[in-house]
Amino acid sequence: MDLVLHLADDYLLDKVWARLLPVNDHLVQPSYASLSTSANFTSVVYLQQSAWARDYIPRQIISLSVITLLGIHFLYFLFAWLSYKFIFNHEMMRHPRFLENQVKQEIQCSLRAFPVMTLLTLPWFQAEVMGYSKLYDDVEDYGWAYFALSVPLFLLFTDYGVYWTHRLLHHPSIYKTFHKPHHKWIIPTPFASHAFHPVDGYLQSLPYYLFIFIFPLHRWLYLSLYVLVNLWTILIHDSDMITGHALEKVINGPAHHTLHHLYFTVNYGQYFTWADRVGGSYRHPEPSLYPMLEIKKQS
Repeated sequence: MDLVLHLADDYLLDKVWARLLPVNDHLVQPSYASLSTSANFTSVVYLQQSAWARDYIPRQIISLSVITLLGIHFLYFLFAWLSYKFIFNHEMMRHPRFLENQVKQEIQCSLRAFPVMTLLTLPWFQAEVMGYSKLYDDVEDYGWAYFALSVPLFLLFTDYGVYWTHRLLHHPSIYKTFHKPHHKWIIPTPFASHAFHPVDGYLQSLPYYLFIFIFPLHRWLYLSLYVLVNLWTILIHDSDMITGHALEKVINGPAHHTLHHLYFTVNYGQYFTWADRVGGSYRHPEPSLYPMLEIKKQS
């Protein structure tokens, strides 16, 4: 998020903050710029300055809040709409367990969760902006081999973290309060991907934030993976039950996650099936379990 904030400051927020809180009311400078270089970034420095400098924590918190809220809304509606429009089988909406006005309810639930999730996540983003993470800029710092290996390391670490977080959220002592709202969607659509209790969503996102405080990761790579994680989360909620492909026993895809929504206590993983296999919670997506069969019975 430090990279996103830096780019936003360079191309927009410096000018916004200078207008909102100028150094003094008499400073009216043209909006041309010069370049300055800091330890991590080369910055565009506008001659019209704000009384709140870039490193002023209240400014950073407000900027991060706005960027995070705008970003999650953009990613959610863009990717969920594309998946809903072009991938999701709309015949699934005829399933007897598909709720009336479900898509509207999924979107409303997501929109209620986003502001609280943003508040819960801000300390991690702020710590990242203040330089406490292990994000780096130059590939040569750790070499191309580590750069390549950091991708499977990130996926394995976060997958295992999400597996146990998700499984613990099914414990009877906390399930009803925090995770049951997400299981309201027995036959989910892509819009259900973020339709959960905000504490649930935050807890399952913790492995992604923890990783960069434990392991070095290239900034641009982290940003790319972060976007792809959100895309994957949406894709596995399209109720797809395509089975028989080569990676079916390795990748925890939409078919596996559909079974999780149908049967609750199986397939907790995010990307892979290995954690479920080790934890004894794996259920293979057999064609006989396809929820479309229930629809055909009623036809």
